[in-house]
Amino acid sequence: MAVSSLKDAGPARAGLRVASVLACLALWQAASSAHLNLGVVTFANTPGPVEVGGAAVELVRSSQLVPHLTASLARVFAGYAAAAVLGVAIGVAIGRSRFANDVLLPPLEVLRPIPAVAWIPLAVLMFPSSEGSMIYITFIGALFPIVLNTIHGVETVDQRLIASARSLGAGRAAMLREVILPGAAPSIVTGLAIGMGTSWFCLITAEMISGQFGIGYYTWESYTLQNYPDIVVGMLLIGLLGMGSSALLRRAGEFATPWRRVGRAR
Repeated sequence: MAVSSLKDAGPARAGLRVASVLACLALWQAASSAHLNLGVVTFANTPGPVEVGGAAVELVRSSQLVPHLTASLARVFAGYAAAAVLGVAIGVAIGRSRFANDVLLPPLEVLRPIPAVAWIPLAVLMFPSSEGSMIYITFIGALFPIVLNTIHGVETVDQRLIASARSLGAGRAAMLREVILPGAAPSIVTGLAIGMGTSWFCLITAEMISGQFGIGYYTWESYTLQNYPDIVVGMLLIGLLGMGSSALLRRAGEFATPWRRVGRAR
């Protein structure tokens, strides 16, 4: 009964979500057209959806879109891939070993609150090219969410499963492969999805300061040239790319952890 009612409510929920987006666009257009001034915030110079849509069409027709997208995607996925591999490895080590916890976690906790903007001057000094510095910024942004969620997943694996595997004679490698990683997989997937979003945030910040191509550079250049509709186009591209890449990761995580779907169905 509950499952069927949820399925019946699917189209209604989808329609409600579409309606909410359309309502926001309508309010945005009305505020922009009326040059609404609320005192605290004003829409006098804010482009509306119609202007932004026109700017988006122009960008698609131009030759600028592909170089900007290619540059940003290459930087994000290079930094993110390194962060994913290293972050999961560090998280598993800290979650499973007291020695690794004592040695690795304190410096990570000191570095974790430092924002991406603060890393940019040091990254420029550390790397001979701006490309290397921007990839490093995306790496730093993704690393900490992945590490922390992996630690949480490893530490919350059911101890009964670990005890059962030990009683069956499982060694360290088998324990890690058959029990720890599958048990921690939901938290790892969550960390990977959060890390992807953080990578985009950090990359855009780096591109605004030291990039010559990329969505962040395009957005900042639009501001300096006073092409205000293009600013919103850049913002929307960032949001769509971040949302899409995170959604792909969640889908991949669901595919890689079929036991979670079985548990939800029950």
